[in-house]
Amino acid sequence: MNLLKTQPTPVPAKAVTTTSTANRQRQRGQGMTEYIIIVALVAVAAIAVYQSFGQVIRSQTAAIANELAGENSNTAISSARKAAGEANKQIKNKSLKSYGANSR
Repeated sequence: MNLLKTQPTPVPAKAVTTTSTANRQRQRGQGMTEYIIIVALVAVAAIAVYQSFGQVIRSQTAAIANELAGENSNTAISSARKAAGEANKQIKNKSLKSYGANSR
């Protein structure tokens, strides 16, 4: 009884690899695009934070470095407090209304 042993129909190998290769390339492109968008958003957020708190971060880093070196860091600490106060004032005064055409 050879009737039960049927052979599957052959599928052209080139058509299968071309389709799967195209799908893989499309997925890689999509993944790279998503990665670039995420990196750009993180960069914009980091720039905004650094712009608002840059002096505070520099002063605090200087205070920590002085303390680790065993030196007095009172001037760096007071500079950090002053910069933090200025940053808080700027943040309270800024809103989305103060950007672009609505900044009149």
